[in-house]
Amino acid sequence: MTDQTGRLGNAPPRNARAWLSTLARYREPMSARSLFELAATLVPFVALWVLAWAALSVSAWLALSVALLNGAFLVRIFVIQHDCGHGSFLTNRKAQDWIGRTLGVLTLTPYAVWKRTHSIHHAHHGDLDQRGIGDVLTLTIDEYRARSAVGRLMYRLYRHPVVLFLLGPSYLFILQNRLPMGLMNAGWRYWTSAMGTNAMIGIALGLMIWFGGLMPVLLIFLPTSVVAATIGVWLFYVQHQFEETHWSRGEQWQLHHAALEGSSHYVLPQPLQWLSGNIGIHHVHHLYSRIPFYRLPEVLRDHRELAEAQRLTIGESLATVRLHLWDETEGRLVSFAEVRARSGL
Repeated sequence: MTDQTGRLGNAPPRNARAWLSTLARYREPMSARSLFELAATLVPFVALWVLAWAALSVSAWLALSVALLNGAFLVRIFVIQHDCGHGSFLTNRKAQDWIGRTLGVLTLTPYAVWKRTHSIHHAHHGDLDQRGIGDVLTLTIDEYRARSAVGRLMYRLYRHPVVLFLLGPSYLFILQNRLPMGLMNAGWRYWTSAMGTNAMIGIALGLMIWFGGLMPVLLIFLPTSVVAATIGVWLFYVQHQFEETHWSRGEQWQLHHAALEGSSHYVLPQPLQWLSGNIGIHHVHHLYSRIPFYRLPEVLRDHRELAEAQRLTIGESLATVRLHLWDETEGRLVSFAEVRARSGL
């Protein structure tokens, strides 16, 4: 994290914008490496799908277990789609976009819709005046206090772990993504993206039912998708919802500072780091989103300041679930319990 002098960990202070020229040297994707990473992800994903289908004739529980494991590979597929959206996967933009669209069918995520809403997230992350698209809803203490009793209850329900990490991910990927939410009036391309993705998902589900009945859908497709969605939402949450994250308003908000200080370095052991596509190195990703996911570890290897900045362990990440409101005075996330102790709300 940072201290009051603006230091990253124990390193000397450095302006976030000053990192851009340094990080630019890592931005170029290596096409052969990108295609290898794609194959190294898709081949085991397809193999586990086939194995789970074959296991249906042996044991429903065995098929379900394989499907749950495959959710981790689906997370990695999403990370590759994510890089396509940032233009950091291939030098050929057209091929990159088609890979992104295709992977969007597997991840249940319309590519053009997600690409646009995610770019909004990057452009306004940490800006209290620009919330609502592509982020986890976060109220300030004053905004929470200004709500009615019903409004406060609704926010508390939204931030409850059961909603955020169990019900919410399935709703988001299975239901909400079927429409271009946030871009309903933004033009035909987003509707085309959503409806085209829906059509391909519908065809895939139809073929599953045609050849295998409902069991492949219920015991393979849905569990794999739900596990991936849950892991994905958890990762996104801990990447931004930690105590000393960054939120500010107006002239105090600065894009690069918010990117670096408002994103965590989620330290994961192998193979979790590989399966999550290094997305835990999120502070570097937000500061320079054109760096391919497989080059992010190079940045940490070469720049100790960034390796030590914003570190969040798995144990520390579990405690972030108890953080709910932004304290503008102290510049940190606080819990409902802390606010209640202050004001009785």
